[in-house]
Amino acid sequence: MTRHRDNSNGPADSGAERWRLLMQAAQRGDKSAYSSLLREILPVLRAIVGRRWGSRQDVDDIVQDILLSLHAVRNSYDPARPFMPWLVTIARRRVADAARRSSSRSMTEALVGEVAETFFAEDTNVPSNGYGDAEALARAMSGLPQGQRQAIELMKLREMSLKEAAAATGTSVGALKVSAHRGMLALRKALAAKS
Repeated sequence: MTRHRDNSNGPADSGAERWRLLMQAAQRGDKSAYSSLLREILPVLRAIVGRRWGSRQDVDDIVQDILLSLHAVRNSYDPARPFMPWLVTIARRRVADAARRSSSRSMTEALVGEVAETFFAEDTNVPSNGYGDAEALARAMSGLPQGQRQAIELMKLREMSLKEAAAATGTSVGALKVSAHRGMLALRKALAAKS
């Protein structure tokens, strides 16, 4: 009697395989598959980041950075390879970046207790209950003009200096700075309109 050996690790492996297929479809231009992928990996990313960061605000900020990075480098994914190691590598790099930023800030800032903010309008005093819509983030990035999207991808996601990004795009430092600024304003406006 021959026994079949199951090398899978259960539901996590089937989820990773589904995500690999969704990413493959997204690379072929399937927007629905891309939206599903982002929606499904969101809790996983929150769990990965949550192991290192306790503050929900920090977790949400880092997860947003991860999603922006994933969006910027999505075409670099090789669908013949496993999806999870690729995703976890991106997540760990963004967590490390956040840790470096936090460490450098903590060296120059004094620790102060949390100060409650109050505003005149009652609805602004209610804390936000959600991270946001991953699909809205993808749409907002894809809705930016090419120059603004490229400036954000190079300077914010790949963390190039203005000088490096200007050399890579063939534009002046001033023009790139304006594109990045306008792109970030447009992203914030688009994402705020969705909430």
